[in-house]
Amino acid sequence: MRYAEGPRVCCDVHIAADPSRVWALVTDIGLSARLSPELQRVEWLDGAEEPAVGARFAGYNRHRMAGEWWTVSYVVRLEERRVFGWAVTDPEGRYGDPAPDPAKPLATWRYELAPEGPGTRLRQLARIGPGRSGLNLVIDRTPEREEQIVAFRLAELRTNMEATLYGIKALAEEADRGLSG
Repeated sequence: MRYAEGPRVCCDVHIAADPSRVWALVTDIGLSARLSPELQRVEWLDGAEEPAVGARFAGYNRHRMAGEWWTVSYVVRLEERRVFGWAVTDPEGRYGDPAPDPAKPLATWRYELAPEGPGTRLRQLARIGPGRSGLNLVIDRTPEREEQIVAFRLAELRTNMEATLYGIKALAEEADRGLSG
């Protein structure tokens, strides 16, 4: 798959907890930073304290090969206890011209929740592009390897997403056991 095709990755997990409990965890932007191997820290911007469409937050990341960088994300989708989505932008132009427009993000992320049996199906999805990202810097150096580079990054994202989802699962199920036990 090529970058221009909008590569995507999706992971999901069943959580033995009520959707409202899972929702509280996925909309806590600080939790992802505790669970993700790459995302190190987040903070709401402009006085926001919780998700709302249009709210912004900064994300500070670290990758063993790419180093450290920060982004600004915009909440672009919010459906109570169902969908939480955000578009990641590059306001400083780390990957080319400054790109602060959430309509042209370097990535789009989303959590989707659905009741399933006595619990919740939690899905996390990510789409790379269409805006330039760190992946483009690598592709620019070795364009003949673009498909391998994209596949490698998707595999990394899948690993990180699984770590996050299983961390959320553990926290949600632990909290539910505490409430019912």
